Amino acid sequence: MLLGSICLVLIFAAPSLAQVIKLTLADQNPPTGWGPSHALAPWVKKVEEATKGRVKIDIYWAQTLVKGPDIWNAVKSGVADIGWCFHGYWPDMTPLYDVITLPSLPFKTGEEGSEVLWKLYEKTPALQREFKDVHVLQLWTSPPRFLITSKKQVKTLEDLKGMKIRVPGGPATDQMRAFGAVPLLIPMPDNYQSLDKGIIDGMDTSWDATYSFRLYEVVKYYTFVPLSSTNFSMSMNKQKWESLPKDIQQAITSVSGLEGAKFFGRNWYDTAESAVTAHIKKEGYPMITYTVPPDEAERWRKVGGEPLWKEWVKKAESKGRPEAQQVLNTLLEMLKK
Repeated sequence: MLLGSICLVLIFAAPSLAQVIKLTLADQNPPTGWGPSHALAPWVKKVEEATKGRVKIDIYWAQTLVKGPDIWNAVKSGVADIGWCFHGYWPDMTPLYDVITLPSLPFKTGEEGSEVLWKLYEKTPALQREFKDVHVLQLWTSPPRFLITSKKQVKTLEDLKGMKIRVPGGPATDQMRAFGAVPLLIPMPDNYQSLDKGIIDGMDTSWDATYSFRLYEVVKYYTFVPLSSTNFSMSMNKQKWESLPKDIQQAITSVSGLEGAKFFGRNWYDTAESAVTAHIKKEGYPMITYTVPPDEAERWRKVGGEPLWKEWVKKAESKGRPEAQQVLNTLLEMLKK
């Protein structure tokens, strides 16, 4: 009798014990890249640990589920449960969120910028409405990017004139145009060949992208001057999120939100510079660097920095975002603290 009771318990308990919620995550980056291996994969592990193994996330790297520019719609439609989203692909979709990409903003690290960005999102209903079709897990940003070129060193604004420079979209496009360069929008995985074949002369980039896409193999010159930053989100299909048990939602949230934003800003970007430069030198690739001196950097800021803030406000307002000026003012105040 006792044996029979134990068997019945095991029979009815087995499904609940074995039940694992499987989620798909679409990403455009290679798994060996700096950010994917130091931020995204560790975050997935954090989620699985926080849910005590009840959630399993399958990552589809390198556009194997959907192409990078299609990830947002894939998350909305449920083709992917979760998506690593690069907002430079969709400049008209989240114009208020793009405020963090304005050039010459006063922050230096990814962690600092990402922390303020998440707090701005929590504080701003108008910004939240831009994400109404998905459930936001976390938002983050790169620090201001720098310039890499293949055939000549850029030292002054005059050097940049007429050069074909890949930009990630948004305010970065306006910035390069203000500098006299020719901005081009090219999906990140295609930039290696574009540089190698001379389709572009250079690009504004970050250390993690330079490493992840092996751009150091096809460029020679590095010019350090603060450009604009790049913004991202990790979002989940809204219906899938709402279908999850409350305790699972709470567990995922515990490693996302503000903590997730800071984690991605720090580990995707801030930890990369020294490791990437050491790797480039170890592999023997040429790396000729130039740091733009303060007086010249001030010229860049006056031409392609703060003047673009007013243009950004006008554009955002024209796209039905009357709150743009207040969002910018709030961001600047938060960055001062």
